[in-house]
Amino acid sequence: MKLRNLVGTLAIFALSSAAWANETYKFDSSGSAIGFTVHQFLGTTHGKFTRFSGKIDVDREHPENSSVTAQIDVRSIDTHIKKRDDHLRSPEFFNVEKFPQMTFKSQSVKQTGPQSGDILGDLTMHGVSRPITLHVKLLTPIYETSRTRWAVTTEPISRRDFNLMFASAAEAVSGIGQTVAIDIEIEAKRAQ
Repeated sequence: MKLRNLVGTLAIFALSSAAWANETYKFDSSGSAIGFTVHQFLGTTHGKFTRFSGKIDVDREHPENSSVTAQIDVRSIDTHIKKRDDHLRSPEFFNVEKFPQMTFKSQSVKQTGPQSGDILGDLTMHGVSRPITLHVKLLTPIYETSRTRWAVTTEPISRRDFNLMFASAAEAVSGIGQTVAIDIEIEAKRAQ
């Protein structure tokens, strides 16, 4: 009888440990921000995307087996000027009717410190996929709560790499920078 209780207890412990070691967190867009900055001839434009989703699969015992996927609704672009946003959605730039989403899918994860890592993955935007590396830093310890918060940076993204260029005459006059800086903060909630 005691042996059966011991086996049952060990089985429960093993199952709970496995569940604790592998967890899925879903993005909470209400506490997250996906922003960007681009320099122009007369200043700097700050913008964001307001609709997005994603998930983080965490393998605590083997962080390199963790993964991230994200989807961004390109229609949700917001630079605080409606006319500019409408132009960015048009066929001349993002062409949201043809390319409504941008996506990120991780290929590898490398832990770079106790609370940081690099995530190499494919960013697909405007019909083009390119590898990028996201540098992530854990802001809220994952063990303390059912929520976690991450700061994410990457090298500036070249508009040309994703065919996000205006007509050459417009490019010459606009003075818009060729690279876009990305600034992301993700709050994610443990999936039930």
